[in-house]
Amino acid sequence: MLSPYAGLPVEAWEAKTLELIKQHPLNYNEIYELINQVWHEIFESNITSSAYKIGIDLFPRPQIMGYFLHELIPLELARKYPNIWRREENDNEKYIVCLTNEYYSIEMKTSSSKRSIYGNRSYAQKSTTNSRLKKNKSGYYLAINFEKFNRNSPASERPKITLVRFGWLDQDDWQGQVAATG
Repeated sequence: MLSPYAGLPVEAWEAKTLELIKQHPLNYNEIYELINQVWHEIFESNITSSAYKIGIDLFPRPQIMGYFLHELIPLELARKYPNIWRREENDNEKYIVCLTNEYYSIEMKTSSSKRSIYGNRSYAQKSTTNSRLKKNKSGYYLAINFEKFNRNSPASERPKITLVRFGWLDQDDWQGQVAATG
């Protein structure tokens, strides 16, 4: 995929990013509201017949909370817009698949870091076979940062979504982390 930034001077990148966001079928406010809805509902849901609640009885690690977001946001979009969005069905698709135009499909990254999102080492690597077996790492990204659980806080103080970013990243933008695990 040719980068939408190809041939543009660095000083034109911000305007190009705003143009890409504006042309996307989902607007930022809708994305933001959906994230907050899903986050809230994670804490309102009952788990098992004993009605365990996250944040009261269960305190999942950040990876699990990120997993919930990765699964529930695409499911909610597919429920709301079944002819436009669905969640990924195989490894070469992005988390949120646009049925009308693959170009608008969205990759998601989540982190309990205050402001950073980390791509594992594979995100910075280019395919040597140029195959479609792996997910295209260039395109629209939704990055969500959230707080970890603090078991010393009252149950009324749930972890919060701290930062939501939506835009375009090219594979070359990724700087792979040095550690083998993240």
